[in-house]
Amino acid sequence: MLAKDSTSWIAVLGFFALASTIASYLTGLALLRYLSYLGLALFVFMIWFFRDPERTTKICDHCLFSAADGKVIDVSNGKVCVFMNVHNVHVNRAPISGTIRSITHKKGGHIPAFNKDSERNERTITVIESSHGDVKVTQIAGVLVRRIVSYLQVGDKVASGQKIGMIRFGSRVDVTIPSDFEISCKVGDRVYAGVTIIAKEKGFKRK
Repeated sequence: MLAKDSTSWIAVLGFFALASTIASYLTGLALLRYLSYLGLALFVFMIWFFRDPERTTKICDHCLFSAADGKVIDVSNGKVCVFMNVHNVHVNRAPISGTIRSITHKKGGHIPAFNKDSERNERTITVIESSHGDVKVTQIAGVLVRRIVSYLQVGDKVASGQKIGMIRFGSRVDVTIPSDFEISCKVGDRVYAGVTIIAKEKGFKRK
């Protein structure tokens, strides 16, 4: 399965690859041949990058799931930060069930998202009103292309693991942890959106 609204990106590169291949065959020009190779490589990359695998989230009202695939790069100040490398799935998911209270987009810079100065980067902040209080999901743009896409609107109800958007070619997702939860992941952990539990309600032991 491919991510929502990715068809146009893939189609453009597919057309470029096909056109340059045909032109290369008809003219025999080396430059067009190399362009056809480049177009095919980019076409394959786009299909791979925009992949959106099916996942099943086991609903748990006492658990907070990762909102992104990637590597945990910071666990401090009541939040968990996950960095998405280019090879990770870039579709983000709701860490907890609830109602969308607000969605705020802020303009900013485009420093590499693993850098501490990325706090000034462009971002979209989605606040989910849950039974444990508000949970903030912050999608932070990185260096490349830098478009944050939200699939939600204010007032929408979401379930844990539901797709909430993606960062095209970007970068990092931060999730705030409710005060009655304790973090269950550490820096360096590999996590998966809607699958990996990053925090649990204090005293809760999942069977």
